[in-house]
Amino acid sequence: MIPRYSRPEMTRIWDPENRFRIWFEIEAHACDAQAKLGVIPADAAKAVWERGAWEIDRIDEIERETKHDVIAFLTNLAEHVGPEARFVHQGMTSSDVLDTCLAVQMTQAADLLLADLDKLLDALKRRALEHKYTATIGRSHGIHAEPTTFGVKLAGHYAAFARNKTRLLAARAEIATCAISGAVGTFANIDPFVEEYVAEKLGLTVEPHSTQVIPRDRHAMFFATLGVIAASLDNLATEVRHLQRSEVREAEEYFSPGQKGSSAMPHKRNPVLSENLSGLSRIVRGYVTPALENVTLWHERDISHSSVERMIGPDATVTLDFALVRATGLIEKLVVYPENLQKNLDMLGGLHNSQRMLLALTQAGMSREDAYRAVQRNAMPVWLEGKDFRTMLKSDADVMKHLTEAAIDDAFDLGYHTKHVDTIFRRVFGE
Repeated sequence: MIPRYSRPEMTRIWDPENRFRIWFEIEAHACDAQAKLGVIPADAAKAVWERGAWEIDRIDEIERETKHDVIAFLTNLAEHVGPEARFVHQGMTSSDVLDTCLAVQMTQAADLLLADLDKLLDALKRRALEHKYTATIGRSHGIHAEPTTFGVKLAGHYAAFARNKTRLLAARAEIATCAISGAVGTFANIDPFVEEYVAEKLGLTVEPHSTQVIPRDRHAMFFATLGVIAASLDNLATEVRHLQRSEVREAEEYFSPGQKGSSAMPHKRNPVLSENLSGLSRIVRGYVTPALENVTLWHERDISHSSVERMIGPDATVTLDFALVRATGLIEKLVVYPENLQKNLDMLGGLHNSQRMLLALTQAGMSREDAYRAVQRNAMPVWLEGKDFRTMLKSDADVMKHLTEAAIDDAFDLGYHTKHVDTIFRRVFGE
């Protein structure tokens, strides 16, 4: 995490203060459950809540000696609680605290990311509706294909992020599990009731089988989901980067008064936000592989996953949070140039109607092979010499044997390509 690409709402989740607060709540709720079972005195559980406190500097000082963060925390906590602290952490192991805390932090992070997704979805929907019928050329392989609308383009990205929201909701549910099962996960020294009690208090579900750690396939799926969301951001950003190229200029990022695009060339208006999103996406996607490798642990536990998660947990969520907010601002302020959209649509002299002509000729009785040859031989001079496609077709004797001029004109109707836009929007956005 670096401040340049961080928002305080997300960084607070990973701050030591929040982490130790969660640790304390896990221990205190566990004491309450133990007291309900009669394992520890009720007054001891009450004392933990009333006198429980900690200092980050003191925990760090103790850890420098013990080389164990949970023991350092418990030692500092005992300095405040007093004699009753002997009842804290009974039957528990460090992973019970660490894994359950990580589950809380990841669900907190997921909730912020879900809110980010909602705002991005709102922005995409508004702009898609705004440009529902704004015609533009569609491209395949980067080459002009057939017309679409700018709204349909944005609707496709909306649909992707709607799927991403569904995935993140599922990943949040999968990661939100609690393990208070003791060494190697057998509950030998702690009643399963304690786990159930703590899980309910923290808004988690019980981990059905935790060995000594929560299975890391859950975490892998979470980070994989973040990676897919990041890939969708990169896809959106790459589209904007292409559309902003000088040769295209169909849309561009908002360029604010006083903004500078280049230290050397004052005319430059660069797609810096989109390029930044592509870069940030690479970071988030890069964390997927370490998360997958964390699934493999020795026997009932090891800590090869721990150092990885201490890095990728904060970094992946903080980076994606920042990127989603940046993408929302980009879409909200995206400048669209309908006149350039139309100019580019007309650039190739009507060649985007080639399939329409192919179909019209086959429907008029020409074989598909002959129709393809007829359309292509009239298309190539348009492509290479800048001629007009419609004029070329009307001058072709083979074409005119099968079609009237009116039929050719009809094949050049733009409305033919956009007649099902309403259907697409209903499928994406609902009624």
